[in-house]
Amino acid sequence: MNVEELVRAALREQADEQPPPGAGLADRVLTVRRRRRNRRIASVAGAAAAVITVAVGVPRLTSGGHDVRPSGVVDSHTVSAHPKQSPPTELVAAGRTALAAYYTSKSVFSNAHDGVSTRTYWLLDPKSGRYEKTTRWSWVAVAPGLHTAAVLEQHLPVRRIGLLDLASGKIKRWIPVDHPVGGLAFSPDGTKIVATTYGDNPDRFYQEDKSGNAFREVPCSRTGFYVLDAASGKGSWAAVDTTSDDPDAEPVNTRQDFAFSQSGGSIMTATSTAPWIGFYDVHGRPVEAPASEAHRSWYVLAGLSPDGTKLAGDFAGKKWHTSSWLLDPVTGKPKTEIHGQQLLAWASDKSLIAWDLTKGEKNEFHQRLVLVTIGSDKEVPLSGFRKGNDGAAGRWQPIFADR
Repeated sequence: MNVEELVRAALREQADEQPPPGAGLADRVLTVRRRRRNRRIASVAGAAAAVITVAVGVPRLTSGGHDVRPSGVVDSHTVSAHPKQSPPTELVAAGRTALAAYYTSKSVFSNAHDGVSTRTYWLLDPKSGRYEKTTRWSWVAVAPGLHTAAVLEQHLPVRRIGLLDLASGKIKRWIPVDHPVGGLAFSPDGTKIVATTYGDNPDRFYQEDKSGNAFREVPCSRTGFYVLDAASGKGSWAAVDTTSDDPDAEPVNTRQDFAFSQSGGSIMTATSTAPWIGFYDVHGRPVEAPASEAHRSWYVLAGLSPDGTKLAGDFAGKKWHTSSWLLDPVTGKPKTEIHGQQLLAWASDKSLIAWDLTKGEKNEFHQRLVLVTIGSDKEVPLSGFRKGNDGAAGRWQPIFADR
């Protein structure tokens, strides 16, 4: 049975009717999406790389052969859902994509005003199919295939990158770097790593009052990026200037990482001027956006469909109160509307993993992971609902990878 048949079977089990949504829900979701934009630039590039899905074999990091898929997650045509678990303790996956890890954040203060946002990760153990907690790493990027993760130790930025074997939990190799690194992302085929370099901790913030409601921007200390071969650790560093002469430019956020484009041929990052996303070659020189990504939004993580014919778009809220657009990648015009408050990753050419609410829910932050399908009115719940509002301590954030 393929993933489409499984989805149809699961959808038939969902209730046909639920109470209508609360008044103004679409406007509230859209408003908060706009409100988040400035602060979300900080982490979107790295997150976008985490949800990229590709249809290629993943080379081993130690040889030229193809990676052997872990036995616990080998079947890429199944749906693994745990709608009562939030955060999940067992594998969540749909089609080609799995929840490879997730993390929570908390603020650690050195005095009344200066703080650092720190992460606790839960990584998928491919042998048991369960998520295991670790506090050792400040940053984790999972390679396609769920076999290897690139990790950074605490107290960013750091001068070495670890390649972690997810099956054994052991570091296979360290890659030393001359320019300290604060963020990582794999290329779509898993053969390369882009490492964003910083002069200071990119997770620093300044709190102006004890309530936590007012913040002062901490200047971005980003210096550039490395492009490294994952197998050999060899590569080069490129300097990238974070300043802009545009008087309408917004401040560059403290964390503003680089990631690979979905074609893998260029490096991308969120920018401080419209269209809010920029592309570079491996030498740090600005280049034109790939044709299929010219209309990509930096805050819509799913990006291109595996077959390259559809581009995940922004919140729609037309046919349903929580729905999103799928765009024509070439023109950027809406092609169809699909369920989902926020599109996170493609499960197949016709289905995606998304955050969404239940009908009638008035709290726009009470979301769960769902599988949504083009042309379907139904959703398949994949996880339980997240607690707390945006930015609340302990609120978990997903990291997806192609399996």
